Amino acid sequence: MQTEFIMAQCDVYCKWADESPRYRCYVNNELFTERTWIWHKQYLEETLQIQALPGNYHIRYELVNPENASIKVKNLRIVNGPAIINLENAIQIYTPEKPT
Repeated sequence: MQTEFIMAQCDVYCKWADESPRYRCYVNNELFTERTWIWHKQYLEETLQIQALPGNYHIRYELVNPENASIKVKNLRIVNGPAIINLENAIQIYTPEKPT
């Protein structure tokens, strides 16, 4: 089976006090990225580039130290490639049909 390349985006919001919090993004429980949040009163439009086999891919964000911060992710969407956001709010990659 062939892998497909897709690009997904989501809007990440973080409220924090004291030190800049670190957050992690997981795709199907695999660590995809870890970043330090440095912005106040702004959100981040994060792009995920995924090369994978067709199937469902769950996206999860979490704070490394959640004591002084909170994180929310909204508006998960596909911007390129053969995928949709399914009813479970997961990325579903599919094999595109070839023209006949």
